[in-house]
Amino acid sequence: GGKVAINTTIINFNKEKMQITWATREILPNENVSFFYTFDEGKHKVWKPCTTYLLDQDYNSGCLFKTEGPTLAISIRSSNGSEELFFKIFKTDFYIKPSPPENVTFFWEEDTVTVSCNKPKRSALCLTLELQYKSKFDKEWQSRTSKCCSVGEQGFDPRKCYSFRVRLWRLSRHCNVENYSSDWEAETFWMNGTLLDSCDDDVTPQSKTVIVLSCSQAVLLMMLILLILLCKWQRVQTSVLPAIPDPKYSFADLFNDHNGNLQEWLVKNDHVVLQTKLEYEEPESITEAESQQEDGKNSDKQGPLEKIFTFSGAAENNDGKAAEIACLIPAPNTTAPFGGFHILMNDDMYVML
Repeated sequence: GGKVAINTTIINFNKEKMQITWATREILPNENVSFFYTFDEGKHKVWKPCTTYLLDQDYNSGCLFKTEGPTLAISIRSSNGSEELFFKIFKTDFYIKPSPPENVTFFWEEDTVTVSCNKPKRSALCLTLELQYKSKFDKEWQSRTSKCCSVGEQGFDPRKCYSFRVRLWRLSRHCNVENYSSDWEAETFWMNGTLLDSCDDDVTPQSKTVIVLSCSQAVLLMMLILLILLCKWQRVQTSVLPAIPDPKYSFADLFNDHNGNLQEWLVKNDHVVLQTKLEYEEPESITEAESQQEDGKNSDKQGPLEKIFTFSGAAENNDGKAAEIACLIPAPNTTAPFGGFHILMNDDMYVML
């Protein structure tokens, strides 16, 4: 009714509070309207002015007031209230927006979950309970509805974390003009019947154990690899850079008794050097004698061409020092007999005695 067609939205919050909003900015851009209402049904209505306005850029766009009866009449007027621009009368029970469900409980049995809430004191038959859920791998919510006040669903994976939320719907046609639903109850997070703070915390004790074991194995593997690399590096270092022996261990008396004085140590240890030389030469002489005996035996077996030849001067000389000589450097252009042949020898050749 009224002179101007104004779009209005009517919400009755669970039969406790009314909210009426209107859109007049497009029709009356420069006028700030006023609002009046009454729950009286007789001819003599007592209109009440709005005491709590909703504002849109400093313009009145709605009004909040207490629900006081089943029938409501509203009037939108000019700013001073003298001219009525819009009038409407309606039943408040057809615009009910239910409150969020109270005392929501979750019952888990294997892969099935049943969600229930307290049954409202009024108009429970006009309500349905909606359950929405999704795992952290899902992008969109899955929805299930049932009559108030219990709804169930199956097929939940115990290894996944799920987000749940529920709300109540007011049935249209039979109970409401508008299809209003309640606000969502607080979202909860569940995994295999266990309530979590969020799906980011869905790390089970088993997975924690797996993580700890994996980290331990990784550390042990790293230590083994480092040990192998260290051993190989020591071998490479030893082969490339061999250790230089410290002379103080071989000549301890040189450094301990003579403070590194080489001349003093040589004077004091002359007999030791001579004895060391003799000890060094004796095995060599023995080795050469044994070598000569073996060569003699081999020469007998292999023939006269493989006999070791000697110089005549050395054979006639019985001096003991001549027997100790292992190699003779021949004079230039020396002729040596060998198996009936005479060989001309130069500086680069030698013979074994």
